[in-house]
Amino acid sequence: MPYLRSDSACGYQASIVDNAFEKLVQDLSAALGPSSGLDSEDVDPLDIQRLMEEYVSDETEWNVYAMADPSRNYTRNLVDEGNGKSNLLILVWSPGRESAIHDHANAHCVMKILKGSLKETLFSWPEEGQAPNAPLQITRETVYGENQVTYMSDKLGLHKISNMDPNNFAISLHREFHLDPPIFFPHTEWDCCSLYTPQRRKLRLLNI
Repeated sequence: MPYLRSDSACGYQASIVDNAFEKLVQDLSAALGPSSGLDSEDVDPLDIQRLMEEYVSDETEWNVYAMADPSRNYTRNLVDEGNGKSNLLILVWSPGRESAIHDHANAHCVMKILKGSLKETLFSWPEEGQAPNAPLQITRETVYGENQVTYMSDKLGLHKISNMDPNNFAISLHREFHLDPPIFFPHTEWDCCSLYTPQRRKLRLLNI
């Protein structure tokens, strides 16, 4: 997925740790090593989740990455490219806006709420034999507050993320595995994952 690049985005040096957030970035990169992604057998997503849970959000430590754009549902801001197999991103969710229903293209994602709250709605995968316009079935709805962490992969189904607050932005931190080489479509919110309508219609954005 495409992202906005902050002037502060970089690969972190072991000697440059000014605060707890920068230490988290460094620890997440170390957990993946020089070549692993979150789908690798030698990486346990629970280890990534634990590292994120240990960090207590401090807006002064990460606000340089949190670039908002009220004209979009959300922005994706690069924090660290890691080893090239995964990105660490801060997403800024506009008030009252949400993502499309989507899969994760055989990837994994760990998400931590840095500010505000976000609702995750999980859907089961469309089943063969169902009526073409049968709605996707909601399997779970969960609201995550500041400092809570969750994990998502295609094994859990489809999902969408919503900022239910009509007045305030919400901020989340994501460690996402991406394809190698990554495929980016500039100026869009999506690249190589599939999108779904509530009526089970599958969409795939290839270019805009």
